Amino acid sequence: MKSFAEVIGQDKPVLVDFFATWCGPCKAMAPILHEVKASMGDDVSIIKIDVDKNPEVAQQFQVQSVPTLIAFRAGQAKWRQAGVVQARQLVDVLKKV
Repeated sequence: MKSFAEVIGQDKPVLVDFFATWCGPCKAMAPILHEVKASMGDDVSIIKIDVDKNPEVAQQFQVQSVPTLIAFRAGQAKWRQAGVVQARQLVDVLKKV
């Protein structure tokens, strides 16, 4: 299993969804993320980080609300937004990252 640093260090966009199982808007993001992955295929990696199970990673990236989405490329955070984001907007962002 790759470490978090290895995953976000890829030379393609990596979208990280910081979520919590008890969060309603986080649950709304699941089908949106599936749509983004279906649209972009292997051009993007999408991972989910449960903030309750991985508080150190959430703290490292100063995640204060869920869902928070952060797009990385080559280990650098290139975009971030809290709240539900629509699939079309995510695809546009990831193509620019």
